Amino acid sequence: MLDARRKSFSSILSALIAIAATLAYAQTAPKPATEATKSANRAVLQSLNFDDREDFDNAARGLIAKPDSLTIKDASGRVVWDMESFKSFIVDKPAPDSVNPSLWRNAQLNMHYGLYKVHDRIFQVRGYDLSNITFIRGDKGWIVFDPLISTETAKAAFELVAQNLGKRPIVAVVYSHSHVDHYGGARGIVDAADVKAGKIQVLAPEHFAEHAVSENVIAGNAMSRRAIFMYGAMLPRDERGSVGAGLGQTTSTGVISLILPTREIKKTGETVTIDGVRMVFQMTPGTEAPAEMNTYFPQFRAMWMAENATNTMHNILTLRGAQVRDALKWARYLDETIDLFADKIDVKFQSHHWPLWGREKIVDYLKKQRDLYKYIHDQSVNLLNKGYTGVELSNMIQLPPELDKTWADRGYYGSLKHNSRAVYQRYMGFYDGNPTTLDQLPRAEAAKKYVEYMGGAPAILKRARADFDKGGYRWVAEALTHAVFADPNNKEAKDLLADAYEQMGYQAESGPWRAIYLQGAFELRNGVPESGGLNTASADTIEAMPPEMTWDYLAVRLNGPKAVGKKLILNVEFTDLKKLYRLAVENGVLNYSDKPALNPDAKATLKKSTLDRIELGLLTPEQAIASGELKVEGKRETFVEFVGLLDKFPFWFHIVTP
Repeated sequence: MLDARRKSFSSILSALIAIAATLAYAQTAPKPATEATKSANRAVLQSLNFDDREDFDNAARGLIAKPDSLTIKDASGRVVWDMESFKSFIVDKPAPDSVNPSLWRNAQLNMHYGLYKVHDRIFQVRGYDLSNITFIRGDKGWIVFDPLISTETAKAAFELVAQNLGKRPIVAVVYSHSHVDHYGGARGIVDAADVKAGKIQVLAPEHFAEHAVSENVIAGNAMSRRAIFMYGAMLPRDERGSVGAGLGQTTSTGVISLILPTREIKKTGETVTIDGVRMVFQMTPGTEAPAEMNTYFPQFRAMWMAENATNTMHNILTLRGAQVRDALKWARYLDETIDLFADKIDVKFQSHHWPLWGREKIVDYLKKQRDLYKYIHDQSVNLLNKGYTGVELSNMIQLPPELDKTWADRGYYGSLKHNSRAVYQRYMGFYDGNPTTLDQLPRAEAAKKYVEYMGGAPAILKRARADFDKGGYRWVAEALTHAVFADPNNKEAKDLLADAYEQMGYQAESGPWRAIYLQGAFELRNGVPESGGLNTASADTIEAMPPEMTWDYLAVRLNGPKAVGKKLILNVEFTDLKKLYRLAVENGVLNYSDKPALNPDAKATLKKSTLDRIELGLLTPEQAIASGELKVEGKRETFVEFVGLLDKFPFWFHIVTP
């Protein structure tokens, strides 16, 4: 049942997004690049050294095999990964007018796919998902690092390895960190029963499970909706749509799994030998992920950098939403990598993009990655200490030429502007010190006053058209957002705002920035979809949640205003875990304890697996009661009332319109 549910989440998402995108773009086609956009993109072409082809040489180096075409389907025949849709237009030619030339170069590099030799015993399959899957050859089998997002893509990658390098068993899986593109495909290459029986080890950094589960649940609904913008899930794949996500082409849409680790790595220098392969770990918590680690292979003089050093500026704050990362700590851990391993590295590889060979080049690269995050941190803090706000400093900060002209430091995934604002946010929060921003009006309410003060929507539109013709798209977007939020039925305002977003997307060097602008234009022109979406609380994630995390999630779902004046006491007993909890609703909040109430209003008795099925929508509370899987003693109406206070979050909430 749970396996079927895992498949259904992704199947519904993929099918509905494909249908919606096809219908919407049949109604409203994207527009061409304006002269202002062409000029901006020509300036990028002139400012960077596009004659430097070293990255292309490294991306192609070591190719062993690649299929002529790469479309991966699930058991039902549904496409979950399709490089062909990108291959149809991303070719070795100059960037089209509608794509920033630097982002186009990144997209061309990310089109290298297949099985690659990194070292005599290190192999990668690249281009089979957003991330890479890496195979380390042991004495008898494979040690696999980061098995992609989906079971289908991981399985296809493993099959490519077996076809070209021979069949060997997997003896261990290593998760470098707690993001889904580094563990989601695990069930596609190993059997969870073999892991449980001790036949296969699964290694991960300390606190991996906690962060892998919590990030996808507590704020998962909002993050998933915003990810539609960040990854351009509904955009066509063409020169006026999605050209890639910067970190890779896009995300697969297959079944997401989670096999929990059998061993956590807890300290830098910890060494593990599996199947004759010695691994020395460097802990890097709080960098690109809250639980992350690099790995050094002394036998091979090879350094695995997880996602701490890729071929792009990464995110200090990911645009789908997450906790702000620590740029200073990130730089310090990269400095530690240099101190610990730099004199004994011949090849550096990681979970995205292509490797780098040669000790001197690797050291120079690591220093520039380190100094990239250090510069962003230090100069953002320098400016905030001079009284500049996040918006102001993000428009002031510029990288020194030696960093700015380095291809691996360019903002294909993160960006200098939003990363510097993230540093401000980490230190100073939302309030910028100006009394006006302390208690602002809601956007729609403020928009009506802005429009009134600016002389009405017709006056705004007249000025906006003039600024649009001059290429002033940022200000056009700022002004017309007020017009749209004041009157979401003003089609003229929405259309011109969409046109401005579109040109900003065409100029963006960051893949996510491009996707966000073009998705914004899409929804302004075609409306907000009403179906589809991916529930990040997948079956494996729900199963992995301890009861305490489940109660935290239910507390978030509790509708505070509806709960005002309510006082409900429930005991919940999990028979399979032999644990008893007290849930208490009072003062509009839900609290819990492992000390049961002496006189509860009601007591619910069930298995944790039954609660998992209820959370996944496989079973209603009423069905569980009728079947005897859920027993309620005392005031059953109290239990029903409690369930009635829990919200179900709408996925397709509005973003670019009220």
